Amino acid sequence: MEKEILVCGGAGYIGSHMVKMLSEQGHKVTTFDNLSTGHRQAVQWGEFVEGDLLNPEDLKRLFNSNHFDAVMHFSARSLVGESVQKPALYYQNNVIGTYNLLEAMRQADINTFIFSSTAAVYGYPEKDLIDESHPKSPINPYGHSKLMVEQMLEDYASAYGLNSVRLRYFNAAGADASGLIGEAHEPETHLIPNILKSVLSDSDSNLKIFGNDYDTHDGTCVRDYIHINDICNAHIKAMEYLDVHEGSYAFNLGNSSGFSVLNVITAAETIVKQTIPYTVEQRRAGDPSILVADSTLAQKELQWHPEFTNIDDIIESAWHWHKDHETGFRK
Repeated sequence: MEKEILVCGGAGYIGSHMVKMLSEQGHKVTTFDNLSTGHRQAVQWGEFVEGDLLNPEDLKRLFNSNHFDAVMHFSARSLVGESVQKPALYYQNNVIGTYNLLEAMRQADINTFIFSSTAAVYGYPEKDLIDESHPKSPINPYGHSKLMVEQMLEDYASAYGLNSVRLRYFNAAGADASGLIGEAHEPETHLIPNILKSVLSDSDSNLKIFGNDYDTHDGTCVRDYIHINDICNAHIKAMEYLDVHEGSYAFNLGNSSGFSVLNVITAAETIVKQTIPYTVEQRRAGDPSILVADSTLAQKELQWHPEFTNIDDIIESAWHWHKDHETGFRK
C-alpha cells in the first residue's frame, strides 16, 4: 500500500538510502533537511524541502502543505567526541529538535513515527551480546540525548497515542549497490570509510587505529557492522509493524557477530587487493572493548533478517561507492 512519508534528515547517509528504498517501493517521499551535514546531491528521489527542526515555522509550513502517513527521523548530530565538547549543541538539536517535530506531528494528527536511535544508549556493555533489556547507561551526551528522546516517545505513546518504533543501530556501514549514494561525512569518523579513503588518498598519512591493548582476540575493538540497506529495510518493517501495533517499541539492529578493527582491515585488503598500512594511536576515551547486538527481538517481532551478514560484502559495497567518489559527492 502506497504511503506518503516524511524523511527528516533524508540528505544524510542513512536518510538518503531510506529515501531511495521507499521511493523504489512505490511510496511518495518528502525529504526535510537543513543541509548542515547532509548533501543536496544525495536527495535523488521524491520531493525536497529545506528547513530546520529548530524552527517551528518551517515545520508548520511543511505540515500545512503536505499530508503524511508516517514520519522517519534521521536528523541528529551523531559524533561522540563532539557531543562531549559541545553538549548544548546535542541537546538542542537532538532533543529540542525532536520535540518540535513531535509537536508538529501532534497538531497534524500524524501518529506513526520511526526513530533512528543508537547502541550508545546502553553505555559500557555488561555482556557479550546486548539485548533490549540491557541497562541504559549512556556515557556521553550523544547517548544521553538519544535516550531522552526514547523516553519522550514512550510518554507520547501513553499520553497522546503517538505510536513509535525506536531502532537502535550498532555500526552502520556499506553503500547501495547502485553506486549513486554512499557514506560522505565531514569529518569522517567511521572505520570502514576511513580505511578506504586511506587507500585512495594521495598523501603519505596512514590510517590511524585507536588502541591495540583491549581485551579482545587481537587487542583491537570489536564491533557489529550492519549494512545500510538492512537498516533501511528494518525501518520499512517497523512502519508496517505500527500498522497493527499501538505503543512505543525498541529494537536492536545488528548482525549479532563482531569483527575487530584488524579483522576489518584484513578484509578490506582482500577487497582492494593491496596492503593497507596503519599506525596505532592511544585509545579514545569511552570506547568499549566489544559492542555486539542481540537482534533476536527485531527478527521475531518485525520479521526482519539482515541480508548482508558477511563483512567482505559490506566493505565491497562501500568500496564500490568510494572508488568513484573519492571526495564524496561531486559538486
